[in-house]
Amino acid sequence: MELVEIKALLEKYFEGETTLAEEKLLASYFAGEVAPELEVYKGYFGYFNQEKEISYPVKQLYASQKRQFTYISIAAAVVVLLGIGYYSFFGTPNVGRSGVINDPDVAYKETEKALMMLSGHINKGVESVQYLENVEESKSKVFKEEKSNHQSKLNK
Repeated sequence: MELVEIKALLEKYFEGETTLAEEKLLASYFAGEVAPELEVYKGYFGYFNQEKEISYPVKQLYASQKRQFTYISIAAAVVVLLGIGYYSFFGTPNVGRSGVINDPDVAYKETEKALMMLSGHINKGVESVQYLENVEESKSKVFKEEKSNHQSKLNK
């Protein structure tokens, strides 16, 4: 291949306009004897050829690791099943299968507890609204004073 064609291909390559066939042609040219002025690019194309030849080992699980993974999976499944069985057998007291509390005193206490919790959250919300009202009130006072100062300056 002529030097002029190689230089043209190099220019196309660095502009990203070469095809795969042209890139293979460049790689094969730089794998052999190269003109002295193109010696700079030999390492560049040689690097890609070297990297293609490198193979990295794949880590494989040994049989003992596979067995250990299987045992851990089985143990986790057993723990989950025991937890479900314990909850369904011992569950929460005084609650039937439908989730209804059978004892009226327990039902009253649970309802009272839920309503107290709801009341606490509502009170926090009301406090936040009151704080926002105070901020809004203060802001309106500040801006009224600025407006009145601005209008008094305009009137003078």
